[in-house]
Formats: sequence, C-alpha cells, structure tokens
Amino acid sequence: MQHHLDHQPAYALLTVDLEADEQLVAESGAMVSHTDGIAIETGASGGLLGSLKRKAFGGESFFMNTFTAESSGHVKLAPALPGDIVAQDLTDETLYVQSGSFMATQPDVDVDTKFGGARSFFAEEGLFLLALSGTGRTFLSSYGAIDRIDLDAGENYTVDTGHVVAFEDDVSWNVKRVGGLKSTLFSGEGFVCNFTGPGSVWTQSRSADALLSWLAPRVAQNIPNGGGSNSGIEFDW
Repeated sequence: MQHHLDHQPAYALLTVDLEADEQLVAESGAMVSHTDGIAIETGASGGLLGSLKRKAFGGESFFMNTFTAESSGHVKLAPALPGDIVAQDLTDETLYVQSGSFMATQPDVDVDTKFGGARSFFAEEGLFLLALSGTGRTFLSSYGAIDRIDLDAGENYTVDTGHVVAFEDDVSWNVKRVGGLKSTLFSGEGFVCNFTGPGSVWTQSRSADALLSWLAPRVAQNIPNGGGSNSGIEFDW
C-alpha cells in the first residue's frame, strides 16, 4: 500500500494506492473520491458492541467504510476540518488517538475504545480516546498543523486536551483542571493532559472546542427570536 499527501498543511488530501485485493478501513464521511474497481462496504467495524463503544465514548461514527480494490486503483480521503494528515506505522503496538483525529487504517489494525484503570475516559474533561492496536499503517488528521513531540524518559510535557491528536502507549499521562472554577469560567481554559516520556505525542495547532466557543455566541446573536419568544432553535455543542 502506497500513499501520498497533497495540499499540506492547511487542506491536506490523502491518496491511498491499492493493489488488487488490498483493503483500507476509513472513518465514515472521509472519502472524497475513488477510481473504478474499488468496492465499498459500510459496516459496524469491530462488531456491534465495539461500534457502540466508539460512538458513545469515542465520539466517532457508528459505521466505518471498508474499501476493497478489485483491481489496482486509489482512494482519496480528507478530514472534516481544515488541517494536516500524518501517517503512522504500527508494529504490534498501540496508539491512543483523540476522537475526531482518526481517519483510516489498514484492516489488521483494531480500532477500539478503552475504559477503566489508567486508560479511563474523561467525559467531563473532554478527552475521548480511541485505541489503535496491531500492525499496519494508520492515518491521523489534525485541525490546523500537526506537530510531533518526542519525549525522553522522565520528560514532562503539558497539552490542552483540545490540542491532543495522539500519543504512544509507552507515554504516561493524566488529565487535570487548570486553576479553579473561576479561572475555567473566565479564561476559557479548562483541562490539560500531562504527558511523561518516553514516547511521542502528536498535537494540533488549532482546537475545535475553541472554534465552537468562539462561534456559538455569534451564531446565537443572529438567531431571530420570533417576536420575543424562543425560536425553538437549539444548539447541542
């Protein structure tokens, strides 16, 4: 399987070349186009329970698309938000990916959620993770530019949860609130993730949460109130 990236870093477009019988599993809605001879099967990857877990706890689509090449061709994929794409090869290992940053993978890589113990979910803190485990090539997307930070053993690094893209399994991590309730309400800051090496962490230069926080009040100001009554339009961010 070969691939190349165009239009980086602001509007990255991924092209994956598939030989006959090769497959690619991608997040639903990521496909831009494909050549003739590419079959698409939409299903609940990982079974019903796994798909429900990804949807409820990982924020990802219930369904995934599996592209199978009946003859050599290519598939083009793009993320929902403007930004970059990075490929990461796994060799019998696990990569934890922030919800929304998973894009595609080879079929031998399992896409699942993890909860409990050190890998618990932090719904309140806004950090939802998918675990990519196995051997194969994976593709991650970012909102804005993507950076890789390589941490030495014992080296600490702090990232706002909205800017986390992914991190390796060897990296220790924990989530904490920044300041108290007052600073959270008035500064717009909330939770950060503290990482400790060894291992690599990927971050994005923009945050979808920050975009929504900026956009929501401006949209609300321009909604007609229907003569003083509630218009009935609600936004569930």
